[in-house]
Amino acid sequence: MPNHTNTLEHEQYVLRGRARIGIGEEEFEVNTGDVVFIPEGVPHWYQNIGEEDFEFLCIIPNKPDEIKVIAKGC
Repeated sequence: MPNHTNTLEHEQYVLRGRARIGIGEEEFEVNTGDVVFIPEGVPHWYQNIGEEDFEFLCIIPNKPDEIKVIAKGC
């Protein structure tokens, strides 16, 4: 998933697989059973680094959300 922002925070629970996630200036490797918190407005991206699909539940507050893809620099 490309680098993007959301107007709402995200809480995520990894159901299956492994991924590298960028949140702001930091990178994390997550696996099945991990929990991820992404603050509102912070750029973030996902890269599957495992052999199987990367699946997660994404929980957000019950408010309208707007996603903005951030263009890569040249």
